[in-house]
Amino acid sequence: MRHTQLRSFHAVAQSGSVTAAARELGVGQPTVTTQVKSLEAEFGLELFVRRGRRIELTEAGGGLLAITRRLFADEKEAIDYLNETRELKTGHLRVGAVGPYHVTDMLAAFNARHPGLYVSVTVGNSRQTVADLLDYRTDVAVLAHVDPDPRLVAIPYRRHRVVVFCNVEHPFASHRSIRIREMAGQRLIVREAGSTTRRAFDQAMREAGVAARVIMEIGSRESIREAVAKGIGLGVVSEAEFIPDPRIRALPVSDAEIHTAAHVVYLKERQNARLVRAFLAVLSGLLPAGPARRRRARGR
Repeated sequence: MRHTQLRSFHAVAQSGSVTAAARELGVGQPTVTTQVKSLEAEFGLELFVRRGRRIELTEAGGGLLAITRRLFADEKEAIDYLNETRELKTGHLRVGAVGPYHVTDMLAAFNARHPGLYVSVTVGNSRQTVADLLDYRTDVAVLAHVDPDPRLVAIPYRRHRVVVFCNVEHPFASHRSIRIREMAGQRLIVREAGSTTRRAFDQAMREAGVAARVIMEIGSRESIREAVAKGIGLGVVSEAEFIPDPRIRALPVSDAEIHTAAHVVYLKERQNARLVRAFLAVLSGLLPAGPARRRRARGR
């Protein structure tokens, strides 16, 4: 039994006419008649009987029609699904990120362009986020720091100043900014070693010849904010991640260029994957100047 035989049978049974079935299938009437007769002969069954000018289904034909209705409905659903997926009306984009701050704008723009796609975001540290990308558990990642890896492509997205913040009762709270040498001897609450903000801040302190007095390391931006709000010490955070709070004050560093960067990263071998390309197309409209500039991942 061939698929073409079932299709010819189904078309005749649905239309009640060989002529109409042939027109629907885009073939000649003899082809439809041959397909139906060969199906009947193969199984030794009569599927249609002719009554005058009308063609009627036999009991066996009626039972087969109930099956082919389901069969071709499923086939149509499969075709519709594939077409919708090709046109990005359905699908699942998996995004990895080290935090919600940079990725939120990207996701909003992506959803506006492709509202039918489902998006899931996994938030973790840099090491886990890269591992998920390399293990195909995510399609794209948003990272602050990218180590050299020939398997990865990174697109610079944004740069943000690193700011210091203090409790409103701290002597620095009345300042509009702070100089890096004023940090000498101050009690500092910072992210864990290796975080992008910590790396940028430590480098700036070394270049200025200022010894950092770190009294606490906390692996959560929110927890650092609470510690600073309680007056334990000064905090350091990317300007993009600073959330205004009446208990704290942000202090830009006036005499040092301290920045963090955000990159969109994906596997080089998957650069032509449909969902990855769709995400990059949306990203190109968010970049401050020109199309997305792709390059192999390298640290900053």
